[in-house]
Amino acid sequence: MNNREILLGVTGGVAAYKAADLCSKLVQQGARVTVIMTAAAEKFIGATTFEALTNRPCYRDQFTPQEHPRGEHIGLAQRAELMIVAPATADFLAQVAHGLAGDLLSTAYLVRTCPVLMAPAMNADMWAKPSVQRNVAQLKADGVHIIDPGDGWLSCGQIGPGRMAEPTEILAAIAATFA
Repeated sequence: MNNREILLGVTGGVAAYKAADLCSKLVQQGARVTVIMTAAAEKFIGATTFEALTNRPCYRDQFTPQEHPRGEHIGLAQRAELMIVAPATADFLAQVAHGLAGDLLSTAYLVRTCPVLMAPAMNADMWAKPSVQRNVAQLKADGVHIIDPGDGWLSCGQIGPGRMAEPTEILAAIAATFA
């Protein structure tokens, strides 16, 4: 991971706390990590956490450029060697499976040319929906590597599939992508 440029997208779900752990582990392995958070992600975890872990700004707004005057979505996507979205909510999967660009993260996804890994996280009933599975199938057909969620206790009290993969599993998928 040493000196690899990674773009980490964080969407709004309880599993966003795992994204901080993943981010920390990536930085400890020498990766240069830039984080884009959705507005919903900010309801679960603060940008300050990611800024402290990466020593870089955390990007949230596509209309207030911090670094790339022509657009953060272009500059950040062009710099990335790999894009990871963890957690990837049902909403985000639907947006990008259908080519929608409603925020900085989905716009950066559409601009990027690097490989993409997504780690979905959601309620088991949501994960089982045919529409969600169609979106996942479309993303796979588009070349996105989906790191399937695991089974287990979910924050809604259910036990079943939908639990975001553990950071160690995501790190293994990243290493395999770079190998």
